Amino acid sequence: MKNPERILQRLEWTVIRRLDGLLQGDYRTLFHGFGLDLAELREYQLSDDVRYIDWNVTARMQMPYVRQYFEDREVTAWFLLDLSPSIDFGTVDTLKSNLLLDLVTLLARLLTRHGNRVGAILYDSQVKRIVPAQSGRLHVLRMVNDILNQPQPQHTAMTNLADLFETAFRTIRRRSLVFVISDFISTPGWEKPLSVLAQRHEVLALRLFDPREMELPDIGLTVMEDSETGEQLFIDTHDKRFRRRFEESSQRREQELNTAFRRAGVDVLKLSTEADLAKEMVRFATIRRQRKMSPASFARTNERLVRVG
Repeated sequence: MKNPERILQRLEWTVIRRLDGLLQGDYRTLFHGFGLDLAELREYQLSDDVRYIDWNVTARMQMPYVRQYFEDREVTAWFLLDLSPSIDFGTVDTLKSNLLLDLVTLLARLLTRHGNRVGAILYDSQVKRIVPAQSGRLHVLRMVNDILNQPQPQHTAMTNLADLFETAFRTIRRRSLVFVISDFISTPGWEKPLSVLAQRHEVLALRLFDPREMELPDIGLTVMEDSETGEQLFIDTHDKRFRRRFEESSQRREQELNTAFRRAGVDVLKLSTEADLAKEMVRFATIRRQRKMSPASFARTNERLVRVG
């Protein structure tokens, strides 16, 4: 049985200490909030909250601009956790479920170290538990323990993430930072509830995958089982055409997921079971910073503001 304290200690030594050096202890690039310190002024994007439009600058620039603030007050963060059977895929010690656990522990501790509160909604085929948002290291350990003690789901119908997002919309009233941690193997139709959730909260999707889900290895005759439904298929992986069709199907799914995230207006970080978490967190911070204000956009903004006085 895994020990929450040992999991947290391992991450504090192997990831958080490295992040302190790589991000100089400043996690604002990861967690933009709703405080009073101005982070940047940038052009409005479709996913932005209209409440943060700066109407004075918009009138001067003849196009909508929004203000992005650094968090200088308490952040409330929620983890929407997909614990469905497909999460238990991977190789020894590198299951997607292990990655999910590390991510929750890492992000929750980064947030609570600065006095913020974190909560969680645990889901497999249905919402099983809602962990109220609280602060402190002890709360992180309790939340991790709840995840570890969540009963293993039996074979069910396909996961429906729309249920998770609709529950979160009803449950989380105060504007919060919401992390969705899932492999997004689900029945279609979840992007609209995710988009509705993102209109109220700042939503970040952390999509888990294992490289073997993208490209089928040549391992001969084997039985493959659908972890969600229990359906089994006997296949011949020596067949190059079959492996090519498998890869093409994976590529189509990638395109569909990317389209769904764009439509929902949600930032997504794709995380492999072989990922280096410290490097991935820094990469995600860089991506979010560049998306919010690219160098070209920053230069255009300065130039226009100077020109109009």
